[in-house]
Amino acid sequence: MYQTNGIDWTAYAKKALNRDVLSREEALSVLHAADDELLLLLQAAFQVRRHFFGKKVKLNMILNAKSGLCPEDCGYCSQSIVSTAPIPKYTMLDKETLLAGAREALSRKAGTYCIVASGRGPTEKELGQVIEAVKEIRATMPLKICACLGILSEDQASRLQEAGVHRYNHNLNTSRSNYANITTTHTYDQRVETVGTVKKAGMSPCSGVIIGMGETDEEIVEMAYALRELDADSIPVNFLNAIPGTPLEGYGRTLPQKALKVLALLRFVCPDKEIRVAGGREVNLRSMQPFALYAANSLFVGDYLTTAGQEITADHHMIEDLGFEIELCAL
Repeated sequence: MYQTNGIDWTAYAKKALNRDVLSREEALSVLHAADDELLLLLQAAFQVRRHFFGKKVKLNMILNAKSGLCPEDCGYCSQSIVSTAPIPKYTMLDKETLLAGAREALSRKAGTYCIVASGRGPTEKELGQVIEAVKEIRATMPLKICACLGILSEDQASRLQEAGVHRYNHNLNTSRSNYANITTTHTYDQRVETVGTVKKAGMSPCSGVIIGMGETDEEIVEMAYALRELDADSIPVNFLNAIPGTPLEGYGRTLPQKALKVLALLRFVCPDKEIRVAGGREVNLRSMQPFALYAANSLFVGDYLTTAGQEITADHHMIEDLGFEIELCAL
């Protein structure tokens, strides 16, 4: 039994293993756990992670297929219309570049290749370019494909699924109650509706959050419950990397201990889902990155959209040193 200050963290693990939801009081207690209890908390989260995923780690690689040129005003994003960050700006990459990215994903031992494009949603030309590349990747490489192209119509979602896209990402990003503080050019409900459109088309839904955008602990719990209700198969957990030139540039980083508590909470609330440590892990978790994999079972390797990631061999060594195993793609 792992119990301090009257809280038995293994009881939370047992609830999760039974797929019972934590009460709000229990969920908040995870975020409010004393730092001295962190290893006990992670041990309980690891019981759940090990039950559903063993000691395997899924790797994902992002390609920023279209950079900048976005009309949306998301406060965290260097590619938005309100950002003055000095980033590369280019239209949708051609098929050969998208194929080269897939080959790079394989070399990094990634099982999922994520094609991400800035913008509110894809144009007909952009959608066609992605579809053409996806068909060739699926025909020639053992990779799962995730697309993240913004808001989709039902027809667009169906065409992506038919082309061979396995998964579609559209993050909630923050809580409903905090949403208007972060973005005003589209709504929280539009994001939820897009995830529903993805499900209807037969693609695996992927939706996650960004921690560190001024939300309260109560709002973090709200996010966890929303993701459980959304029933996304994969949950990327980003930690804000406050980029100079964005509206959130002055926000401080999330402390490593808090980041790990958030991951433990999501493991308890969404026990059988792929929880992916995503953008900002290097900046926020720093030397405590390995601990994240006791709750999470997936991570991005390489660079993110406009920020650099950890060197690939460091990620491979981290997984090996933990005694974990990279899960290769099984189509």
